Amino acid sequence: MKIKSISVYQLDLPLEHPYWLSGGRLKFETLDATLVKVETDSGLIGWGEGTPWGHTYVPAHGPGIRAGVETMAPFILGLDPRKVLQVERAMDAALPGHLYAKSPIDMACWDIAGQAANLPIADLMGGGSRTPRPIASSVGAKTIDETLAVIERYRKRGYVAHSVKIGGDVERDIARIRDVECIRNPGEIILYDVNRGWTRQQALRVMSACADLNVMFEQPCETLDDIAAISGHHASPVSVDESLVTLQDAARIARDGLAEIFGIKLNRVGGLTKAARMRDIALAHGIDMFVMATGGTVLADTEALHLAATIPDENCHAVWACQDMITVEIAAGRGPRNRDGHLHLPETPGLGVHPDKTTLGDPVGVYR
Repeated sequence: MKIKSISVYQLDLPLEHPYWLSGGRLKFETLDATLVKVETDSGLIGWGEGTPWGHTYVPAHGPGIRAGVETMAPFILGLDPRKVLQVERAMDAALPGHLYAKSPIDMACWDIAGQAANLPIADLMGGGSRTPRPIASSVGAKTIDETLAVIERYRKRGYVAHSVKIGGDVERDIARIRDVECIRNPGEIILYDVNRGWTRQQALRVMSACADLNVMFEQPCETLDDIAAISGHHASPVSVDESLVTLQDAARIARDGLAEIFGIKLNRVGGLTKAARMRDIALAHGIDMFVMATGGTVLADTEALHLAATIPDENCHAVWACQDMITVEIAAGRGPRNRDGHLHLPETPGLGVHPDKTTLGDPVGVYR
């Protein structure tokens, strides 16, 4: 089996509601999605997706994915997509770095490999837990009242896990955390996500003020060096998200005890192949995980669910899904959807969901 063509599609994904990070510092209203179709000479077709969260969140943007695929395509055509390590090495040789541009191709190859083996991707990877994974909402609101309203909106949809965005203002963040904790329901999972929005002193002030609550904080500071500098001065569990990009990052975090939780974003780290290594480092060091797509449609959410299903139930807190945040539907209700605040692993071979081609328009690039 060989890859005979790669087609690239661009799609705008308007958000249902405007979305803010870091206390309102960054605002997002539309995501730029790139969908990749990989066709083989055997007739099997795989789909991948890369949707960065805008272009101001981390070093990734939609046009960069499309340019990256164009650069890598000559090195991938003719390879066997089932040999995902061979494809990974070809991409890394053709374009060092730029992991976010490689993720959709990796995803499409796993989709084909699963179809060829007649197994869902999670089963092919050796996991495949059928325990439904809680969906974590993403509460990007500016004021305390808005935060509480957004949480309640997601509760009505069945959500039992929430990622509450904070950062940028110490007093406001302390008040927001305490207000949310006052309304936390029994059994709810709440992660306070700073998105790199604190300096070292701000992080310590908020963590100290909320020490009695024993809450989890995600990415409290900009870099791993910052997180390391404050790690001995607080007792709060920390999740590393934006600073978890490479396998070397994962090894350092585990070795130096910088975090108790990994936030693995598949698009950011380069796809399932690279993310699986981070999963194994986490499990070897007693580190729990949240698994996420950076953004996107049901395709990206499904990929995240497959990785989550390879993690032991007790070590996977939740998955984050974007499909309830966007207003565009590309798969007519197919694929894993919110059922009582959880996603259920599809039994269909491969990824388990493909887009309706009529929703995508013409490709912006075709490579043969």
